[in-house]
Amino acid sequence: MTDMTASAAGASSPNATLLLILKARTFIALILVFVFFSIFAPNFLSAANMVIMSKHVALNAFLAIGMTFVIVSGGIDLSVGSIVGLCGMVAGYLLLNGIDIGLGWSIQFNTLEICLMVALVGIAIGALNGFLITKLNVAPFIATLGTLYIARGAAMLSSDGKTFPNLSGNEEYGSQSYRMIGSGDFLGVPISIWMLIAVGVLAAYIARRTPLGRFIYAVGGNERAAGLSGVKVTQVKYFVYMFSGFCAALVGIIISSQLVAAHPATGDTFELNAIAAAVLGGTSMSGGRGRIGGTIVGAFVIGVLSDGLVMMGVSAFWQTVIKGLVIIAAVVIDQAQQKVQAKVALQAQAALGK
Repeated sequence: MTDMTASAAGASSPNATLLLILKARTFIALILVFVFFSIFAPNFLSAANMVIMSKHVALNAFLAIGMTFVIVSGGIDLSVGSIVGLCGMVAGYLLLNGIDIGLGWSIQFNTLEICLMVALVGIAIGALNGFLITKLNVAPFIATLGTLYIARGAAMLSSDGKTFPNLSGNEEYGSQSYRMIGSGDFLGVPISIWMLIAVGVLAAYIARRTPLGRFIYAVGGNERAAGLSGVKVTQVKYFVYMFSGFCAALVGIIISSQLVAAHPATGDTFELNAIAAAVLGGTSMSGGRGRIGGTIVGAFVIGVLSDGLVMMGVSAFWQTVIKGLVIIAAVVIDQAQQKVQAKVALQAQAALGK
């Protein structure tokens, strides 16, 4: 390396260091909030609270993983919270009533069959979002806002706004194990966490190791260029919304299992936490950039922040304000990262040119 190149590289050192800090911002934020609440929130580090908090984090992480794919592709999904509520109601209805086929007869289902049917409901709503966006050219914000209301209304209609209680299942039909999904554990770890690990690994594999993952990033980076290069943009968009709907269905199953009840208002504003976790984890709202691992860490930040504020007795209204500030801060920092990254790239090119 020449003296002039070394000088240029040295000039870029402060920006390079700042870039590393910005890229690690989610981990830094997690460490800071964890240390803060460990000091100021009573019993924050207790084993019981860690288990409860991990379950809360898992719910947000499921939605955030699906949301990451959607945002990376250049879209947004506002319907996931309502899908959670509707899928929980579908599960409750099937557990309590089965499917009436007339003449006093009904078809009853076991736990696996109920979970599969509920998952199909979430996927179907995701497919509807994909259809509205790709075939009818409805903007993602408007399309998913519409399905948000449709899913929430359907959840209300399923029970006239009432709760489906006592979802303990029926041993005769093989559905008694349903409640274990949300409250059971394996090797001392909640089943919902094992489910999150499986979905997280699958999503990370798709994103980093498959052509589909590369296509998702390509569509979000430049949809027109991706289409011209042979990427099937329509199929990619269908996939990301269907996957997001599937993740929301899992959350609906887990919550109704944990509570042993289903309420049509479940999942209200969950989409905001999912977006916050994805953005905090480094997913760019302009599309084309984001990591599943970062999103999961972002979900932990949101989860620790929410539970810690509750344990400190902070008002629910202030909690909402703080979450809003976190989202804004995450977007501002993301934009700062892009600017610093551009400077580092220019300085590196200048150094090589010399």
